[in-house]
Amino acid sequence: MRLRSVCDRTKADQLRWNAHYGSIVGNPSVKGSKEGLPVIRFSEVRDPFLCPLRQGRQWQQQHREARVANTLDDGSYKVFYHCRKISALHGEPLQRRLFLKGTGAVTVLLVGGVAFRAYERGVFSVGKGPAFEPWKDWQQTKDSPLALVSAAILAASPHNTQPWLFKLADSSIDLYLDPKRYPGPLDPYLREEHIGMGCALENLMLAAPANGYAASATLLPGKLTLASAYSDPEVVARVVLVPGARQRSELYGAIPHRHTNRNPYALKSLPADFIDELQRAANDEADVKVFLFTADQERNAIVELIVKANDTVYADPQVDKGSEAWVRYDWKDVQRLRDGLIMDESGQPPLTIAMVKLATPSLRRFAFRHKLLRTTSYKEVLQATPLFGLIAVRDRYEREQSLLAGRIWQRIHLLTTARGLAGRPVNEAVEWIDHQRWLNQEPQAEAALSELIGNTTWQPTFMFRLGYPVRQVSPSPRRPVNDVLL
Repeated sequence: MRLRSVCDRTKADQLRWNAHYGSIVGNPSVKGSKEGLPVIRFSEVRDPFLCPLRQGRQWQQQHREARVANTLDDGSYKVFYHCRKISALHGEPLQRRLFLKGTGAVTVLLVGGVAFRAYERGVFSVGKGPAFEPWKDWQQTKDSPLALVSAAILAASPHNTQPWLFKLADSSIDLYLDPKRYPGPLDPYLREEHIGMGCALENLMLAAPANGYAASATLLPGKLTLASAYSDPEVVARVVLVPGARQRSELYGAIPHRHTNRNPYALKSLPADFIDELQRAANDEADVKVFLFTADQERNAIVELIVKANDTVYADPQVDKGSEAWVRYDWKDVQRLRDGLIMDESGQPPLTIAMVKLATPSLRRFAFRHKLLRTTSYKEVLQATPLFGLIAVRDRYEREQSLLAGRIWQRIHLLTTARGLAGRPVNEAVEWIDHQRWLNQEPQAEAALSELIGNTTWQPTFMFRLGYPVRQVSPSPRRPVNDVLL
């Protein structure tokens, strides 16, 4: 809007202007201003934001005084304004320009704030930080028992509880189970923790010849009892070391690359020679047997069984609470505790993982409750599986056999990794067996798994899935070697 000259403007015009636009500003060079305040001559105003007081930001108008002077006979007049900062938007082109500037400033602030929170929450730091250093420096120590422990701590464990402790001597290593590091009623007999100890033992045994040792392991016998019966760390295996030929195996080389991949897999048949190798994984163990399932009917039945078991077991509030205690949502907790399950390994789409890591706990609960985030259901993940496997023993509550089952699973997972494939445990059906036994219920899960393998002399103790990965995954956090030494 272009203004008329002072002498062409009537008092009625001025009242209408004030009512619609507020104060009038213009050239401060006009005489008549109060000391220190610019006086704005109405006739020279084109747009309020031309006021020389504006310094590139939106102003708040607080005019202090207006005087009418030199009133002319025809009713026109000269108007002088003592003005301060301005807020009124006037003039369509400049309104748009200022709106864009304001929007841009807000956007910069928002993006900056989100970027800072994303950095703080580890969105850009997947697999980085002290919690993941053991995967990189595991070979810094060589030719000593400590080098073997550096390999052992990279093994799999249930809920990444890392239940192991090690006592070193010049020619031996004792493996202790820490009974406090378990996910509560999900593993009431510490059966899965003993399987995790077997995984650590397998890594240790593979590292021995690579560091110039010949190693022999003794597994201590015993029956698994309720977790409440364990008070202090308990030795479960002893490894004796003597000098031996230096030899690096394919499985040893796969140790730092083995990660649990919880994503869906490509529904593509696995190589026949690889399946044959899996079948032979436990040939040297009289008390362990591996069952594999690739037929559609078998796989569909397993999916339904696992989903039912998962829903049943986790419907128990005690199980859910114990499991949730090992989930690390906060990036600071990941780096501080260096254990547990983390969002980066959840098997969800990358954008969903980033949003969950950014969200506050209350917002995260709200988003999941109202299904605001795109997620992949557990059943969908299971359905995208070309091969399921099951490790069975003669007695699942025999300590030695649980340790052997862990060694076999670690061996299978390392072989899977060496072949460029992915794997993860799917143990809910066996956990259902534990749960029903703990609650003195009818062994429905036991019967279902016995029917699956068609053999009642073998007791399933571990289940897994393998396939071609559709996404690679990052490592899980690990406690440093010094934290696991007695």
